[in-house]
Amino acid sequence: MSSCIVYAKVVEMKDTAETKTERQKWMSLLAKAPSGRISTLLDGFMDRPDFTWLRPPEIGSVMVQGRAGATGSPFNLGEMTVTRCALKLTSGTVGHAYIQGRRKTDAEAAAIVDALMQTDAANNVSEQVLQPLQDEMTKTRTKRAGKAAATKVDFFTMVRGED
Repeated sequence: MSSCIVYAKVVEMKDTAETKTERQKWMSLLAKAPSGRISTLLDGFMDRPDFTWLRPPEIGSVMVQGRAGATGSPFNLGEMTVTRCALKLTSGTVGHAYIQGRRKTDAEAAAIVDALMQTDAANNVSEQVLQPLQDEMTKTRTKRAGKAAATKVDFFTMVRGED
């Protein structure tokens, strides 16, 4: 079992959709996907293409930083385990993956998707893999927000009629 320490800076900032590139969007989606979901969608859609490893999947940790109010001074929030890898398709396209947790097979599938998204198959991969992932994440986020809204308490102040 190989292990490594990956140093990265993850900062919580107010990003708008316009500031992210398309690749950043799909890499973020792949990094946050539930365990086994990328592999299931990819394998249901197509046979995996041949590739060679540039960096086989390895598990490490990154320091996660945050900012108070998204604009204040940065502080170390803690460490997070990640799996990373890089591969090269026989066509020469390189794919990378950083996945939350200790999931080597998910990292492999994510790197394949990243590489395929840079080829002519991008539209099909987006439709068959990325869009279902996005829909599932949106549904989960909406459900979580609904649960949180159900516990919301509104406080108000009543003004008494005295002088």
